[in-house]
Amino acid sequence: MKIKSQRDFFSGLMFVLLGLTFAWASTEYSFGSSARPGPGYFPFGLGVLLALLGALVLFKALTIESDGGDPIGAIAWRPLLVITAAIVLFGLCLPRLGLAMTLPMVVTLAAAAGDEFRWRDALLNSVVLTLGSWVIFVWGLKLVIPVWPVIFGN
Repeated sequence: MKIKSQRDFFSGLMFVLLGLTFAWASTEYSFGSSARPGPGYFPFGLGVLLALLGALVLFKALTIESDGGDPIGAIAWRPLLVITAAIVLFGLCLPRLGLAMTLPMVVTLAAAAGDEFRWRDALLNSVVLTLGSWVIFVWGLKLVIPVWPVIFGN
């Protein structure tokens, strides 16, 4: 069988492997039922869905012809490192600085990973995502997430 798109083949393979890994790992948790799902229910479903989507991408890579075999390019190190730094920054800053300060920093840093960075778009995105996160997680789901920095009290 001939690989007709290297990019699609390896990305589909990655999705299948990650999906199956997460589905398999979630079997260690209680599955529950559809009426009362346990902690393993949602990760299992997401893992299976990811594996199915990966299988679809793999099928496409093996059946649909692409220009020049769609070779894999060089690794984009800058976006990879900037997004990883943003995730680490989120984990380190959220307990100390709260949601209101951490999310705008993280969103702006993640936006800087792209080639088309514009301050206005990054700041608008920060405001919308911070307010949306507050509405969904703090106000709607009543999760205990620090909203303001520790020095202001919670």
